[in-house]
Amino acid sequence: MDKDSKKNKSQNSVQLLTIDESSNGQRLDNFLIKICKGVPKSHLYKAIRSGQVRVNRGRAKQETRLSPGDVVRIPPLRMADKSETYTNWVPQAHFPIVYEDEVLLVINKPAGVAVHGGSGVSFGVIEQIRASRPDAKFLELVHRLDKETSGLLMIAKKRSALVTLQDYMRHSQGNKEYLALVKGDWVNERQHIKLPLYKYLTPSGERRVKVDKEQGKYAHTIVSLQERYNGLCSLVKCQIKTGRTHQIRVHLASQQHPIINDDKYGDELTNQQFEQLGFKRMFLHACQLDIPHPVTQTPLHLTAPLPDECQQILIKIKTYIK
Repeated sequence: MDKDSKKNKSQNSVQLLTIDESSNGQRLDNFLIKICKGVPKSHLYKAIRSGQVRVNRGRAKQETRLSPGDVVRIPPLRMADKSETYTNWVPQAHFPIVYEDEVLLVINKPAGVAVHGGSGVSFGVIEQIRASRPDAKFLELVHRLDKETSGLLMIAKKRSALVTLQDYMRHSQGNKEYLALVKGDWVNERQHIKLPLYKYLTPSGERRVKVDKEQGKYAHTIVSLQERYNGLCSLVKCQIKTGRTHQIRVHLASQQHPIINDDKYGDELTNQQFEQLGFKRMFLHACQLDIPHPVTQTPLHLTAPLPDECQQILIKIKTYIK
């Protein structure tokens, strides 16, 4: 194989890259995707998990946030073969826009769509938005929603906006609220759940979260009852004061009121009941977002109504329980 062909197949030497202000606050995986163009995302995530990618000589996670002065070690990485090119193709998608200006885009994400590619998912919302806006110089997720969760999702259009918004969220200057339908009669009109959460992997490699008072990180959810449905289920609103992975799902399940159709933490028999009623998605929707604007600091109050399928199942339940 000639020299040029070899260059197309791999990055042949270890790279040590020093982070500057333009990448301040960026996730490690997003930084690598930007730097290592042509390398399949599956290769990048594998390199992170195996410890070949390092930050300041230490192992790092894909969600590690980078700071100016950090040194990122990037190992030799194989480029995509022609046979892989098609699988890396990303279709354009135009999601419902709730708010947009020159620095911020907020969409209403449908359920069933991952927010980004990786870990067996070839592409997600952010890749599709980039594909539909090829002239955009910068588009990055401010936060994340689970694949089966619908609702408000922020995308920064400038690096400065990304850093500011994430700083707001880290210091609880923003408010995010979700609507969830849970099993059984929720008892309290308003309840604070403060239980530490710990992330772990199952023997099969599946990511899970559990309440763990010794190893877990502090997590706080405020739950407000909206409506009860005759013992079958309850509609609740959840305000998150921290942003842990699967926080609402695990906190609600810990109270013996798992979310309807939650395939990780839900109740199998209840889920089957709802599937028989034609409802197949998890009932968790990011319905409200209050946060200062990243440039003007003007308060933003954004809402997203319940998706039609969620509204319809609530109507159907009322008929079902009569």
